[in-house]
Amino acid sequence: MIKSVIFDMDGVLIDSEICYLQYDLAFARSKNPNVTIDQLYGMVGASKEPAWRIMAQAIDNGQTWQELRSEYRASIDVFSQVDYRAIFRPEAVPVLETLKSHNYSIALASSTQMDIIRRVLSENQITHYFQVIVTGDQFKQSKPNPEIYHYTAARLGTPESQCLVIEDSTLGITAASRAGMTIAALIDNRFGFDRSLAHYEIASLTEIPGILGIASP
Repeated sequence: MIKSVIFDMDGVLIDSEICYLQYDLAFARSKNPNVTIDQLYGMVGASKEPAWRIMAQAIDNGQTWQELRSEYRASIDVFSQVDYRAIFRPEAVPVLETLKSHNYSIALASSTQMDIIRRVLSENQITHYFQVIVTGDQFKQSKPNPEIYHYTAARLGTPESQCLVIEDSTLGITAASRAGMTIAALIDNRFGFDRSLAHYEIASLTEIPGILGIASP
């Protein structure tokens, strides 16, 4: 029986991945005009080092991933450019309210840094729904390593087998699978994600209550 629901943030609660990827692509092409967007798809859902290793490989100009990331961060603050209310999935609110009303524990486990997580939740007025909020920065290895999900389950006091994870990316789905959790994958066909390890594929967050056998919002 599922007792806790754990949400990823980017691509699940907010449609942010395409926004970030456009900035990444512009930077990459300033270094190498031949970089294509599909070369950067692996950055989606990845933590700092794996993402920027992909960037360095795509650009292939001799700079290290650390050098490229430092240059990128010095040139633009992407997070300040994004309107997180505009890319928020509004259907998340009634779903979270439904889960709360049925006494499910709710957590957020995201590879994104904590200050951005807090900003997204605050600007969209959903912070109060989450009993536990976890960032990948807390761990040596983020997704697809399952540590973030093991830790989140422990914080919730829920066995992994009783957790439902809402993910979208290959890395996130893999992490949740390795943690032994039930997975509902939000369908996004833009980035070539592999959802084969997911137990459910959903077109909308509004399908989550149905998976749990409760009334949809």
